[in-house]
Amino acid sequence: MTSTIPQFDHAVRATTDRLRPVMAGFRPYERAHDGLLSALGTELFASMPRRDQRTKGMAYLQGLLEAEGRKSIRNIAALFGGDATEQSLHHFIVSSTWDWTPVRRALAQYVERVTQPQAYVVRPLIIRRAGETSVGVERRFVPALGQVVNAQQAVGVWAAAPDWSSPLNWRLQLSPRWLADRRHRRQTDIPDSEVPESLDQCSVKAYQELIKKSRLPIRPVVMDAQETDVAAVVGWLRAADTPMLLRIDGTQRLTVEEPAFPRRGVSMTAQQIMSLVWHMRRPGRRPGEGPTSPGPVVAVRVTLSHAARREGRSDSSLVLMGVAEHGHWPAELWLTDLTTSSVGELLQLASYARRVERDTKEVADRVGIRDFSGRSFAGWHRHTTLASAAHAIAMLSDRAEPRLLTGTG
Repeated sequence: MTSTIPQFDHAVRATTDRLRPVMAGFRPYERAHDGLLSALGTELFASMPRRDQRTKGMAYLQGLLEAEGRKSIRNIAALFGGDATEQSLHHFIVSSTWDWTPVRRALAQYVERVTQPQAYVVRPLIIRRAGETSVGVERRFVPALGQVVNAQQAVGVWAAAPDWSSPLNWRLQLSPRWLADRRHRRQTDIPDSEVPESLDQCSVKAYQELIKKSRLPIRPVVMDAQETDVAAVVGWLRAADTPMLLRIDGTQRLTVEEPAFPRRGVSMTAQQIMSLVWHMRRPGRRPGEGPTSPGPVVAVRVTLSHAARREGRSDSSLVLMGVAEHGHWPAELWLTDLTTSSVGELLQLASYARRVERDTKEVADRVGIRDFSGRSFAGWHRHTTLASAAHAIAMLSDRAEPRLLTGTG
């Protein structure tokens, strides 16, 4: 490299001083993020033995927060210098040796310590790509878009509460086609340990990685399971003693076990169950009277026999919750093993999925969660890790208190 670390340090400091008064006029969080950048950055990069790596990490974080437009390495480097800085940051993300796992662990433990997460939301992320060389890219049908797109598919695990959410772990779904292609594996440096995964396997493993590697407490998992093997997901999460709230589609087959239900013990789709429940409602019933409860939300006791048999458990009771919206019944279907929770508590948990969807658009995309344009497996993970840290800084800056700046409380 033609630049030296002292020169790079000076460029970072000079750019920060130059931009601070300008950015403060455009983004409310900018006035608070410097303290958070310093506090969180110190913990994030503690695992990096070399000073130059820590310096580049801080610069990259700052660039994700402050660079205009797409958060490409070139745009980030433009804040600090010329071509030499771009080459230096490119090497730091794509070719360096630093491990993103301890950085993610530091991020997760920091967020855990200074906030009060209520649940973990597991959510797929589609990342559209124009070419075919980026790791994991292929043509895939995306139900939410109703079309086939050329894209990567990742899964994020978010800590969530009523007024905020923040991604803590990511896993890239890799298909058998990708992993069987030796040329693709070699060009993108995919580790030998990576194996093909379905979306449900990828989702559960992303959560398990977070809990195990970051040593976080067990909390309810909220997950959109409409495109997964629900029985498998239930079985895996139960095996980990993890409470769950899963959004399912109307074709999922369940068995109602409530005595008042006319087809008790008969396997039916979730849609059929909720249609029967709707027609069973009668005036004069009080809230809480099982499947005949009036109102826009109904909860029914069910079993999912395949999951119960897989785990060899007799206590297989679940709750199917239907939610009406704008006159449509049911607008949403949720399956949970939180059988002692109230409908209000379950609705609160379900709302965290919408919170994550909102924060993906308003914060994560703004700090470049989808903006890595390289092809390498390691580069994607390093960029996504630092974009998650930038998301946390932006989110915490909006609710900044003295304890958030120091990580105490």
